[in-house]
Amino acid sequence: MLIYHMCKVDEWVEAEKFGVYPGSSQDRADGFTHFSTAHQIRVTAAKHRTGQDGLVLLSVEADVLGAALKWEPSRDGQLFPHLYGELEVSHVVRIDLLSLDAAGLHIFPVGLSDNLDGEDDA
Repeated sequence: MLIYHMCKVDEWVEAEKFGVYPGSSQDRADGFTHFSTAHQIRVTAAKHRTGQDGLVLLSVEADVLGAALKWEPSRDGQLFPHLYGELEVSHVVRIDLLSLDAAGLHIFPVGLSDNLDGEDDA
């Protein structure tokens, strides 16, 4: 199962230099890196990142994160994936630059959130 994290392009470029992504400043303040499932990412983006340009969407296979990944209740009692520790750049299987539509909402890769069986093809 893929999980997703949005970050600023410059944060990701910095992570690529060092081989690890420590999370955004908000993630570090919270003590974990916020991820979303394919079914959660659009609402997460609209709630926290509307109008923000210069973002990338990181796709990570949840299984490779091991015990550092915890599924914890958040918005509306939904379980969200939270990574306690740094994300190794090598664990990111796909990086997509996110554009904005006229309403300031992010345009996600085709296929993201389309499958309802928990799998996705993003």
